[in-house]
Amino acid sequence: MTTQNVAAVLHGVGDLRIEEVPRPVAGPGEVLVEIRSVGICGSDVHYYEHGRIGDHVVNAPMILGHEASGVVVGTGQRVAVEPGVPCGHCEQCRAGAYNLCPDVRFFATPPIDGALAHVVAVHEAFAHPVPDELSDDAAALCEPLSVGLWANRKAGTTIGSRVLVTGAGPVGVLCAETARAFGASWVGIADVQPDRLKAAEAFAVDEVIDARRGVDYAAYRPDVLLECTGAEPVVDAGIRALRPRGRAVLVGMGASGTQQLPVQAIQTRELIVTGTFRYAHTYPDAIALAASGRIDLDALVGARLPLAESERALTMGHTDPSVLKTVVTVSEG
Repeated sequence: MTTQNVAAVLHGVGDLRIEEVPRPVAGPGEVLVEIRSVGICGSDVHYYEHGRIGDHVVNAPMILGHEASGVVVGTGQRVAVEPGVPCGHCEQCRAGAYNLCPDVRFFATPPIDGALAHVVAVHEAFAHPVPDELSDDAAALCEPLSVGLWANRKAGTTIGSRVLVTGAGPVGVLCAETARAFGASWVGIADVQPDRLKAAEAFAVDEVIDARRGVDYAAYRPDVLLECTGAEPVVDAGIRALRPRGRAVLVGMGASGTQQLPVQAIQTRELIVTGTFRYAHTYPDAIALAASGRIDLDALVGARLPLAESERALTMGHTDPSVLKTVVTVSEG
């Protein structure tokens, strides 16, 4: 295990530095984890390009990255790191909805440092053991898989569901893959970007829908909408396409915090529209699904770069749009 602690630290917009940082000390109930793999998320890119997401502003140097896996220092146990540690005693935590804890400490959300570092401190309850069947990359990607699991749970996806996913980025693909694992009889995924449409063809979906062609989503008769773009016209069209008593889950976050919804369609068809915020109690199932081979997380990875090239990893979406998911390999097993 390394005694050095080097990290990818964001100092401001477009200012990412690879530098040595203090090695953390494990507090009560914590373990130290030597990080192996970190997936690059859209939120990491947004902080790098804009220095903020909504009210979360990078006002001081911050280590990026929250999709992580590694090895517990001292025991050698391989783990997937769940990046949000709640307070454990507020009303939401006591109700089991710890993803809604107002005092959650979430990796790479200002001012909390993230996982693009050689060593991080993790609450032991949120360092989930993973079996040998999972690669380090797949263990890290149990984080976005958890988003897909939570969305499908909120949607009530089950055997026979017809599921429309709008947005074919990594989260959209994992929403679609999870819907299939939950027993959906038909899964379609729509996008307007050619590279994402092509990438989606490799996954377990019944139809890849090119939304540039003015598609009528209602023709697919969905009873579940997993909306992963956040774009108001897509949200509107997806909700209008649902069959009576259908369920729409808003996963993607749009540029605006306020949108208009088709209220008449929601009322007259008794549709259920809800949002998602991260996830809760998903990691054991995510690990089991991936370890069983029912969801192939390694297939998402289009590029693997070392920690020293973290800035290149953050810009991969612009330089090579065909790459669905980029992983930074912090240390090798």
